[in-house]
Amino acid sequence: MRFDIVTLSPAFFDGLNHYGVIGRALRDGKISLRTWDLRQFADDPHRRVDDRPYGGGPGMVLLAEPLWQAVEAVRREAPADAPVVFLSPQGQILKQQLVEDLASRDGLILVCGRYEGVDERWVDAQVDIEVSIGDFVLSGGEIPAMALVDAVSRWVPGTLGDRESVVCESFRSGRLDAPSYTRPELWRGRPVPQVLLEGHHEAIRQWRETEGALRTQSRRPDLLREGTGTVNSGAPLGKSEKERHN
Repeated sequence: MRFDIVTLSPAFFDGLNHYGVIGRALRDGKISLRTWDLRQFADDPHRRVDDRPYGGGPGMVLLAEPLWQAVEAVRREAPADAPVVFLSPQGQILKQQLVEDLASRDGLILVCGRYEGVDERWVDAQVDIEVSIGDFVLSGGEIPAMALVDAVSRWVPGTLGDRESVVCESFRSGRLDAPSYTRPELWRGRPVPQVLLEGHHEAIRQWRETEGALRTQSRRPDLLREGTGTVNSGAPLGKSEKERHN
């Protein structure tokens, strides 16, 4: 799978080459990642990519034209089915079902926002989906982009040594995982639950199911209210060509 990232800070992503699962996947060729410096697509000598907003207000807004030119350049190299994903606090919250939907593509074009926002005309013209990692504000879309790359990459075949581990993770079934324990059996007076030591697979499965449900109820009851906890409640993953240009 290929990730193309349009950003004002390409060096921000250099560390991914040395980071655990993602670094190994990059080295093994399971995924590929290229960053595109937005300033290289500016049309003035000073490489300016932002300006003051019409109507007044604080901060600066990213210009539409450099973003357009950058995405068009990426599209010439990216897989044909790669959607344009804009990392924005106004996007739909990144949840497991959306992660799996994105992982089904051959590539993703990720665009990192910055400043007080971007010219909305560019969003209307090129963006397929806006994604947020939570209801809080960051300085830019780089950290959300890294989180998305990590979450999606785990679903690329061959990225994880144990495929079962990703299938059984929290949120996959709409609830949290059961608690986990390892050696020693007794740690500072706290024992491992006896059922996990007895080797009865069906009893262990039932214990994990019950404990996962109880943990979800106490820690994340919102997942139960949502039904499955993995519902993609935002816009469809792709816009039609007509929607992009209207």
